[in-house]
Amino acid sequence: MLARTSHFPSRAVVHHKPARSVTLPAKPYSKVKLFAACLLGLALATQALAQVRIKDIADVEGVRDNQLVGYGLVVGLNGTGDRLRNAIFTRQSLVGMLERLGVNTRDNEARLETRNIAAVMVTTNLPAFARPGSRIDVSVSALGDAQNLQGGVLIVTPLLGADGEVYAVAQGAVATGAIAARGAGASVSRGVPTSGRISSGAIVERAIPFQLAGRDRVRLALRNPDFTTARRIAAAINARVRADVAVASDPRTVTVALGGRDAMGFITDIEQLRVEPDQPARVVIEEASGTIVMGANVRVSTVAIAQGNLTIRITETPQVSQPGPLSNGETVVTPRTQIEIDDQRERRVGVLPGSVTLQELVRGLNSLGVGPRDLITILQTIKAAGALQAELELR
Repeated sequence: MLARTSHFPSRAVVHHKPARSVTLPAKPYSKVKLFAACLLGLALATQALAQVRIKDIADVEGVRDNQLVGYGLVVGLNGTGDRLRNAIFTRQSLVGMLERLGVNTRDNEARLETRNIAAVMVTTNLPAFARPGSRIDVSVSALGDAQNLQGGVLIVTPLLGADGEVYAVAQGAVATGAIAARGAGASVSRGVPTSGRISSGAIVERAIPFQLAGRDRVRLALRNPDFTTARRIAAAINARVRADVAVASDPRTVTVALGGRDAMGFITDIEQLRVEPDQPARVVIEEASGTIVMGANVRVSTVAIAQGNLTIRITETPQVSQPGPLSNGETVVTPRTQIEIDDQRERRVGVLPGSVTLQELVRGLNSLGVGPRDLITILQTIKAAGALQAELELR
């Protein structure tokens, strides 16, 4: 009976409940594996977030926009156009336009007093591979003393390239998106009413020839030149095709040999590859606005910082001393001056340890209670002391 009793439970555990006999001993170990998997997933996610597509940091050489410019007239303004007495070019353009339409106004040119017309410059960018008949947006900007282009219509304006050839023709209603109102004693404005935009306002008349088919190689131009980033791009392309087809020839250019491949399909595959761009240690300071931008690789050697401003405040409170009634005294103004000196002696010396991160650098400088203007001076002084291990760029 004892043997049977000891035998039956073992069979019940092994054959009838195999999941419980396997799962229970492994439960503590599963928590460890789950925690390790979470850490690995977090590390991979962080690395993936730092990577960007090649198409977001590089351009294909030759695939670019071309700038176009033209001179035209905007008509239909409600008395907010150019004064023809002041804007001579507007008057001459108006007379020339009317002559082309069969109206002779040269004999009475001096009597033209309309303020419903304005001379403008029309600018746009011709996209790569734009074909004749396609439409592009244009920007319109006043040349003379026009006050508002709202409600105006741009007359047919040829748009020229750098070679002097006409590549597009613009025409249409101008939309400024600005508000301007003026009364006898006050005026209000929002935005810039003397510049506007015409959506799909130009028709492409001529295409700029550029062919990708039949090329044996293409060049990728980095928007932010860097040796490390260019080499990483070349390595990612070579790993994708499993051949040495990409070479980083300089910090801005990566040359890729097509080797008989379809240019469109190969470039599409290359653009989707992800790399991690490298950033130089750089601090950019815009002194006009007090803006400071620091890169992630900025480091500071061990340095002690003390910052304080001497403030002297002088307050004048003159008092008037008047004589008593029916007396022969004089009214005298007695000056009273109060001088306050704030040397900020409560400010203490702060020490930044060596090789601090960007976050620690900002936290340490903020602990000194300094503003952006003082922070600019501190960074310049740290750079002069040789403790700022980064490039300092002033704009």
